Amino acid sequence: MTSLVLRNARLLDVETGDYREADLVCADGLIAESGGRATGPAGATEIDLRGGYVLPGLIDAHVHVAGITADTTALRGWSPSYIAAGAVRNMGAMLDRGFTTVRDVGGADYGFAAAQVDGLIRGPRLIFGGKALSQTGGHGDKRTAGVRVYDDHPFCGGSSRIADGVDGVRLAARDELRRGAHHIKVMASGGVASPADHIDSTQYSMDELRAIVDEANAAGRYVTVHAYPPAAINRALEAGVRCVEHGNLLDDEGVRLLVDNGAFLVPTLVTYWALQREGMDHGLPKGSWEKVAQVFEGGLGALDRAVRGGVNVAFGTDLLGGMQRYQSEEFRIRAEVQRPLDIIRSATAVAADLVRMPGRIGTLSPGAHADLIVLDTDPLADITALTKPLRMVVQAGEIVHQP
Repeated sequence: MTSLVLRNARLLDVETGDYREADLVCADGLIAESGGRATGPAGATEIDLRGGYVLPGLIDAHVHVAGITADTTALRGWSPSYIAAGAVRNMGAMLDRGFTTVRDVGGADYGFAAAQVDGLIRGPRLIFGGKALSQTGGHGDKRTAGVRVYDDHPFCGGSSRIADGVDGVRLAARDELRRGAHHIKVMASGGVASPADHIDSTQYSMDELRAIVDEANAAGRYVTVHAYPPAAINRALEAGVRCVEHGNLLDDEGVRLLVDNGAFLVPTLVTYWALQREGMDHGLPKGSWEKVAQVFEGGLGALDRAVRGGVNVAFGTDLLGGMQRYQSEEFRIRAEVQRPLDIIRSATAVAADLVRMPGRIGTLSPGAHADLIVLDTDPLADITALTKPLRMVVQAGEIVHQP
């Protein structure tokens, strides 16, 4: 690997919120040193940033890299190689926006992650959960009332698989873990993109939820749940899940359970904003589009409740199809509730804790992966700086984007 020295930088400590004027040395893919006038290895590439603002590489904790259309029912019938080509495009665009690590919560597998590590795919480091688990008729069951044919083969398109009963969910969880899943995603309530359920429904019995949690814990992994209504959120937390996705209808009891359990919440506000604007243009069926309003209004209120209650809030987007280009708009939307520093923390240090990589990503500390972004404008003064083209993106010590 080449070495990189960035001189005259303003380095953000995301924990304190302070900038430090220093040089930063990247060697062997890691941050090696930072100081007033650091000495780089012989032959290192040196760049004078002239006071540029440097942040850790961003982390999106809720993506679907293979979600190349908003019509998730149709996606199951598409060629896997075609979907893979779309995923490659999506991953490259995410990297250009400064997201050097992403957590895929439905659809991506070992192949995508390994291809990125081996340099076959240009994109973020990929933390994947394989296919999400759904009960029959649940959020991951994309069959309409008249459809009976269903292909659950792991190489077929789609972000979920159907599993029912305690024995069924144990087997499904073990199978995803066998394939290398870093976490297990469970559909614990109804959702927007599913044709056969209602948003306010609760899904899976407590026995089924606890069985999935047991299997994940036994493998040293964790469970995250798709959940909107309070009943679904709270019973999942009582069953021992570590993370809640969306949580748009979160109540005070949910806040208490999240805090008491040390669990995480990953709001995905931008996806509802985008779906309302142009979801049907990207394949979202009209019936699903009509559900968006039910959760859109509650999203900011739930985020505000969580922030005031001291919940661990990580950054996520959940965008599909052509709407993935709006990924960075999540920063702007959250600014209605959160301070810029807290939003940046949610996309760095907090997300790193969620994916169990603290000190390795989401920080500019020596020994961490040399993932970082450079901006000309201070995002603490104007968070929308993160919605604009970045001056530079560095991943594992290599410049991967420089317009």
